[in-house]
Amino acid sequence: MTANTGPLAGIKVVDMSVMISGPLTAMMLADYGADVIKVESPGLGDLMRFLGTSKGGMTGLFSLNNRGKRAITLNVKQAEGLDVLKKLIADADVFIQNFRPGAMDRLGLGYDDVKKFNPNLIYVSVSGYGPTGPNSHRRVYDNVIQAASGMAAVQTDPATGAPGMLRNLVCDKVTSYTAMQSITSALFARERGIAKGQHLTVAMLDSAVAFLWPDGGMDAALLDDDVTRMPTLGANYSVTTLSDGYCAGSAVSDAEFRGWCAALGHESIADDPRFTSAKNRGQNMEALVSTMAKHALEANLDDFLRVAEENDVPASRVNTIADLPSDPQILHNEVFVERMHHTAGNMREVRPAVVFSDTKLRVSRPAPMVGEHSDEIVSELGFDAAHLRSIGAIS
Repeated sequence: MTANTGPLAGIKVVDMSVMISGPLTAMMLADYGADVIKVESPGLGDLMRFLGTSKGGMTGLFSLNNRGKRAITLNVKQAEGLDVLKKLIADADVFIQNFRPGAMDRLGLGYDDVKKFNPNLIYVSVSGYGPTGPNSHRRVYDNVIQAASGMAAVQTDPATGAPGMLRNLVCDKVTSYTAMQSITSALFARERGIAKGQHLTVAMLDSAVAFLWPDGGMDAALLDDDVTRMPTLGANYSVTTLSDGYCAGSAVSDAEFRGWCAALGHESIADDPRFTSAKNRGQNMEALVSTMAKHALEANLDDFLRVAEENDVPASRVNTIADLPSDPQILHNEVFVERMHHTAGNMREVRPAVVFSDTKLRVSRPAPMVGEHSDEIVSELGFDAAHLRSIGAIS
C-alpha cells in the first residue's frame, strides 16, 4: 500500500453502517486518507458480505464498498462490547450509522448522548426518509427510493407509459456522495472554528430528489401559468440502433444535425425543409425520428463514429461492463486497478475518481474479512483482546 498522503490523513472514522449508502461513504473517506474502522454485529454482520458473486468469503459487492477499512465484530448487547464502541466513538472524528431513526438512541448512543463525551464529533445519520415524518419508520432499499423520489417516473417508457427502474443503485450511491461532501464540509467548518462537532442527517429521499431536480425538474421549476413549457433534456434520450451495434449522441445545433446526417451517409437530410432548423425539427419530430431510425439501420458503427468525430458531433458507442477495461480512454485515464485479495484472488477495482496534484489519493487496503482486525483495534484502545474474545464481546 502506498504512503498515506491523502487530504484526510489523520482523520479517524467509525463506520457502523451496513449495505451501501453508509459503507460507500466511509470507503471514500478511507480512499481520501482517513483511518476507517468498520463495526459489525456478530452473526451475519453486513449483508453485503453474502450478496452476489463471491470467492473465499468475499463478495464483489462488499469489496467495492468497503475497501480501506479495518473490521471489528463487536457485540454491543454486552456491557463490555458497548464500552468498546463508546471508546471507539470517543476517539473518532466521524461516526456514521444508517439504522432506522431511534435505534442508536436505544443504545444510549444517539447524538445528544455522544456529544457529551465527544463534542467535536461529526455524527452522521443516514436514513431512507429522514428522522421524522410520516414515512420515517419505514424500511427502504434503493428501488423504494427510486419510486418515492420520482426517479422511476423519469424512466417512463414512452411507448407503454410504464415507469422503470435504473438498474444500478443510484439512490444509495448519490446519498453516499452527498454524505461524503457534507462530512468534509463539516470537518472544514470544525477546522476553521466555525463549529465543533455537529449532527448531519442525510435522507436518501432528499438526496435523490436533489440529484434529480436540476434537470428533471426543469419544467416544474417555473410555477406561473404563462410559462412556455418544453420537455426536459433527458426526455429525448434514446439509444440509436445501427446495423452492427448501438450508440448514443446528441445533435442540438444545426451544424451538429448536419454532421449527424453525414455520419449516417445521408447529409442531404439536413436540407429537407422539415428539418433545416431546430424549430422545424421540433414541429416535424415524428417524421424526423422515423427518417433517422431508418437510415441508422443501414449505417456501420465504426464508420458512423468516425464521421461523427470529423464533424464534431458528440457520440459514443454503447459500452458494456465487459468493454470498459479495454476502452482506450479508460485505459489512458488508468481508471481501473487490478490487485490480489488474500482470499478472493485477483480483483478489478476503480480508483478514486478525482486526481489531486499534491495530496495524492490512494486505492486503500483491500476490504477486510469479518472481524479481521478485532484484536488489533481493541488493543489499541487499551482493552484486553483475549478477555473480550473469551466473553464474546468481540469475535
